[in-house]
Amino acid sequence: MAAEIVRVTTDEQLQMGLDIRKKVFVEEQKVPLEEEVDEYDVIGDNVHHMLLLDEGIPVATGRLIYYKAGTAKMQRIAVHQAYRSKGYGRVLLLALEGLAREIGLQSSILDAQCHAEDFYIKLGYKVISLEPFYDAGILHVRMEKAL
Repeated sequence: MAAEIVRVTTDEQLQMGLDIRKKVFVEEQKVPLEEEVDEYDVIGDNVHHMLLLDEGIPVATGRLIYYKAGTAKMQRIAVHQAYRSKGYGRVLLLALEGLAREIGLQSSILDAQCHAEDFYIKLGYKVISLEPFYDAGILHVRMEKAL
């Protein structure tokens, strides 16, 4: 794996991440585009987007928003289908967590699709929701990790 983490700072990079998300969430998982793209899909002070490149090719993306005092919310974590099960999601999430610590946050929460729950458990997240819930028609659980 020749992975490079990029903090998104340009509209072109932001679009690369959106393209991955559209393939994963809209095309594969049938999430309506109007639910997938939202007000946090901008370059700004309260949202941080990341890309993971493999030999210059964008293969994964995710974002961090401020959830509440001291807490980051990891969102829209997506790995292009051809690159799954190769460790890219792990590398990306660890980079997002590193950024959260760098900007002074002490914990991370995320809403994991139920099929990905074990992936997040292996990275130290614990389920905190009482029951699974639907988001965009897909079952999720809320998870948390101290940073």
